[in-house]
Amino acid sequence: MNDFAKNALLPNGLRDILPLDAEFEADVVSRVSAHFSAQGYDRVKPPLIEFEDTLLDGVGAAMAKQCFRVMDPVTQKMMGVRPDMTPQVARIARTRLAGSPRPLRLSYAGQVLRVKGSQLRPERQFGQAGIELIGIDCPEADAEVAILAAEALVALGVPGVSIDLSLPTLVPALLSGLNLAEETLRGSLDHKDAAAVLALGGAAAALLSALLQAAGPAERALSLLAGLELPEAAAAERDRLAEVVGLIAAAIPEVTLTIDPVENRGFEYHTGISFTLFGQNISGELGRGGRYLAGGTEPATGATLFLDTVLAALPGPVAVQRAFIPVGTPRALAQALRAQGWVTVAGLQAVADNAAEAKRLGCGHVLMADGVKSVE
Repeated sequence: MNDFAKNALLPNGLRDILPLDAEFEADVVSRVSAHFSAQGYDRVKPPLIEFEDTLLDGVGAAMAKQCFRVMDPVTQKMMGVRPDMTPQVARIARTRLAGSPRPLRLSYAGQVLRVKGSQLRPERQFGQAGIELIGIDCPEADAEVAILAAEALVALGVPGVSIDLSLPTLVPALLSGLNLAEETLRGSLDHKDAAAVLALGGAAAALLSALLQAAGPAERALSLLAGLELPEAAAAERDRLAEVVGLIAAAIPEVTLTIDPVENRGFEYHTGISFTLFGQNISGELGRGGRYLAGGTEPATGATLFLDTVLAALPGPVAVQRAFIPVGTPRALAQALRAQGWVTVAGLQAVADNAAEAKRLGCGHVLMADGVKSVE
């Protein structure tokens, strides 16, 4: 391997983002953040790294295996690089903003780093942008977070946005009501193994099989779920899901809604209605969210958009018009062009051919004495 290749080599799952992609990502983050801010979500900015015992406390415990750890040379305490931003926002809410009025609406955007990528997302470092609605537990809050996340994707131009809603607490509530253990069934449910569910489900086999069959379009799923005789706690979960679906459908009828009543993977710390965001013909999740307990006690719900997948779902950056400004040009002329939306590239030395220099520097135009001229 030559020196150039060695210097360009990065660890698996990490990459450089080059022009124009870096500017495109920054623009997408800005637009998403503005969308959240316009609806009352105040932005916070947690640190990239913090003490392990606070970073992985509460909901953060679910990400412990994905956390890079280092020793702080000052305190000699272990620190962790954040693998997810939701636990940090929850920490801010229960400490720095403990006295702020509830419900508390917070937004964030930043980079996260994980120990391993997944098959669908091999990147170990990627951007997140999201919202947290903390201090209230009601269907309207569940719906608001899902609606705002989906609206952000629609506004960006993601095609065929859909929300797949799940109830990770439904199966535990059902089995608890029937005095059955969940451990023997969880793997079969996660893999949608209907035969194993029938074999292992015991008194709940028929109900669990019906839950598996209910997965699909929201209207059909809710109709099937409404016909099931569920224990009281499980029935309450189902009824709340129906209310949330109604609120979402009324607000954003253009977004497809589906339901998977037994899905649990990735929602291990969630305590209520959760969801995953997808786009048409796009592999991988665009985002996910749901209800949890901030700090282990305070009701909260939130959503996170995965910017690497979101960016891949969009048409891509469009090059802006660039004009070369020859050395010695009055600055006011370049400022006037920028006010019109041009990107200007200033010449630093006199050259024999300004048009050729413009081409060399990637500019499609050059400022001449009689105005801006194309050099294409």
